[in-house]
Amino acid sequence: MSAQIAHAFALSLATTLMATVVIFRAGDGTLSVIPAAEYDGDEAAIVREIDPFAS
Repeated sequence: MSAQIAHAFALSLATTLMATVVIFRAGDGTLSVIPAAEYDGDEAAIVREIDPFAS
């Protein structure tokens, strides 16, 4: 997915779940979004974290 779509999806997911989510780059170069608690990949692959509780 494109960076713009990934950021929009991540923001929507974070506010819906009220949980921190991460946008990460997979091995094939695509972007994906997952709740931070479920991410166990390489820290260097994280593009951005979105925290719905941050002000």
